[in-house]
Amino acid sequence: MEVETKYKRVLLKLSGESLMGDHEYGIDPKVLRQYAEEIHSIHSLGVQIGIVIGGGNIYRGAENSGDGVDKVTGDHMGMLATVINALALQSTLEHHGMFTRCQTAIDMERIAEPYIRRRAVRHLEKGRIVIFAAGTGNPYFTTDTAGVLRAIEIGADVVIKGTRVNGIYDSDPETNSDAKFYSLISYDDVFKKNLKVMDMTAITLCKENKLPLAVININVKDNLKKLILGEQIGSLVNGNAPVIQ
Repeated sequence: MEVETKYKRVLLKLSGESLMGDHEYGIDPKVLRQYAEEIHSIHSLGVQIGIVIGGGNIYRGAENSGDGVDKVTGDHMGMLATVINALALQSTLEHHGMFTRCQTAIDMERIAEPYIRRRAVRHLEKGRIVIFAAGTGNPYFTTDTAGVLRAIEIGADVVIKGTRVNGIYDSDPETNSDAKFYSLISYDDVFKKNLKVMDMTAITLCKENKLPLAVININVKDNLKKLILGEQIGSLVNGNAPVIQ
């Protein structure tokens, strides 16, 4: 019996930092396995999945621009870091029995397909998980923006941002115990309150294309599956949320 899901095609955005686990840098295999299990839980429901992952566990262009590396070069280095993470995630997903494709915005055909929208959609229709690496292929654009852009291009129903907190707050809940939680918020209120959900370019793209953004704690077991099945998990940003006074 087929299970009814709230979303049929999703774009999952993961940060590179999340892959570090308890380490100071690099990739924690335990985190990869955990993410693979969470992704498998929704893939088995028939959900079509695209993934964009950052590279901050290896190199952060913006933060390292003071080390003698210019901004454009640093951003290109960051794009290459996302490819390393994408390949690691791809291998782990395949060890969990899922079929995948890795597509990159920078041509490197010996290790990954070039990003072609129609081909990506065809992979999704065939049940393959598509990992989009190297951001947009352009400096000055974050992987948040790349995630929203790819979601729009493939016709995803929602962007799901996996974080280590339970959703969207008015301040950092890890440092402020009184931080206010928003279960539902509009794009405009994200702008007005300058909430650090995604960068403003990504939020603008979501708003202009009426693309919902869900923010969940990806480290809580079954959160991703519960969201897909329609439970109220984390925070949702869309155009129908009431205005916050």
